[in-house]
Amino acid sequence: MEHKKGSLKSTIAVSLTNYLDAGAIVAGASGLTLWQNYLGLNEGHLGWLNAISANAFGAAIGAIFGGFLADKYGRKTIYTYNMLVYMLGIAIIMFAVNFPMLLTGFLVTGISVGVGVPASWTYISENSEVGNRGKNMGISQFAWGVGPMIILLLGMLLAPGKADASAGVLFGYVEKIAAIFIGNDASVEAINVFSSRIIFGSLFVVAFIAWTLQRKLNESKDWEEAKQSQSNEKQPGVFSSFGTLFTNKVNIRTMLFLAGIYISWNMVASVMGFFQQHIYETAGGLSNGEANMITAVQWIVIIAVTYFGFAMLVDKVNQRWLYVFGTSIGIVAWFILIFIGIKNHVALWTFTMLWGIHAGISVQAFYALWASELFPAKYRAAAQGIMFFAVRSIAAVWGFGFVNIYGENGEGFYTAAYVMIGLLIFALIVGTIWTPKTQGKSLQQITKERYGDDI
Repeated sequence: MEHKKGSLKSTIAVSLTNYLDAGAIVAGASGLTLWQNYLGLNEGHLGWLNAISANAFGAAIGAIFGGFLADKYGRKTIYTYNMLVYMLGIAIIMFAVNFPMLLTGFLVTGISVGVGVPASWTYISENSEVGNRGKNMGISQFAWGVGPMIILLLGMLLAPGKADASAGVLFGYVEKIAAIFIGNDASVEAINVFSSRIIFGSLFVVAFIAWTLQRKLNESKDWEEAKQSQSNEKQPGVFSSFGTLFTNKVNIRTMLFLAGIYISWNMVASVMGFFQQHIYETAGGLSNGEANMITAVQWIVIIAVTYFGFAMLVDKVNQRWLYVFGTSIGIVAWFILIFIGIKNHVALWTFTMLWGIHAGISVQAFYALWASELFPAKYRAAAQGIMFFAVRSIAAVWGFGFVNIYGENGEGFYTAAYVMIGLLIFALIVGTIWTPKTQGKSLQQITKERYGDDI
């Protein structure tokens, strides 16, 4: 179809939403210890920040509304204006001077991420040709990797020093900027946290660019056709598809499958996304700069594998075996960290590289592809919104559970690691057994095969 031919351009523009989603999570993670020291936060405070952020319940709240709104008012309408909300949340974080203000910024940003993800993933799938739908979803996941890589590199360059580690090469500029805003007599903690404020500022700039580009895109043709087919019927309410989603047996089976693989995997990924540097610093004994550096290297691996290992292959090879390979690598990575030890730098680097390979061919990449294929256009975004709500809500609850298992200084790390392995094994089994057969088919063909003509 003619309108599909510009799908790469639209994919790149809309994929900035993924950049900002992952960027917000990792920006919070890279500066978590700095905010903790500045505001005197404990592990409970950190659990709350994780719970209401883009990593968990904040995104869940946004997703439950964003999916239905995208089906009612259009994909472009939602993800474009949602960027303004994202910028507001980031601005609040940038200027936060107390815990309630920081918490509010994390919440607003998280809600915005949740609203934008179902609309953007659906738009990319609907504007892709049959032979490159997986590739385009892979490119969107590529952007999801580029965001953290850039954020972590900035974190390394802007990092304050410690007794056993030197400051980042650009930290001198952080001190100068801090002096302009808070004077020369400010505490060390107040100065150091400006590293994180500047990093969030970079996300504000990218969000403005995304808003500018996305405003120029056309609406999804699939959505317009679905709305046109309903033109002679009574217009449904925003949440009218909710009942249909939970009364149709095909929908229920599909949501159970997708939620099964994504919830279990995301419980691991949410910890890695928000607490990885904190774990490396407390359990692994690294400095903030070292933790950001090793994680930045990991994200370089992730984006390379996402492009060459997922985007370039997923439309061409057997998706079941690609899924098995990617998920198995993640399980092996955690076993290495357990049996050799997190304080062993060779083990830590090996884990980092293997997890990078796993995250490049991740469950999330397959979920994003399959979730956008397996539902009809008229409630495609709503279905994704519901599942995203479930996934991030559970991640929020798990965040509290994780910090209690992990402890103040990582004394429960190995117990938590065994839980991670169990979750990944579950995702491996479910995804391998019930891999959908959608490869090489149009969205319309998939819908007809699964639902028939009565849809």
